[in-house]
Amino acid sequence: MVIQPNMSPAAIQEIWPETAGVFKAHGVPRVKEALETCVRPERLPSLLAELNTVVGSSAATCIGGG
Repeated sequence: MVIQPNMSPAAIQEIWPETAGVFKAHGVPRVKEALETCVRPERLPSLLAELNTVVGSSAATCIGGG
């Protein structure tokens, strides 16, 4: 599974606790709003890339429909 902008920091940290440090470093609170609504658009791509690196996920590991 790839971490996507429609996921919330709270849900992401529940599934992948190891992402907490990334959120803290970027000043993103543990909220239930989607990343795309609580992170500035210009910061979102780099945050998503860092989160997915931490959890070992990429577009290559994503299975269509799941």
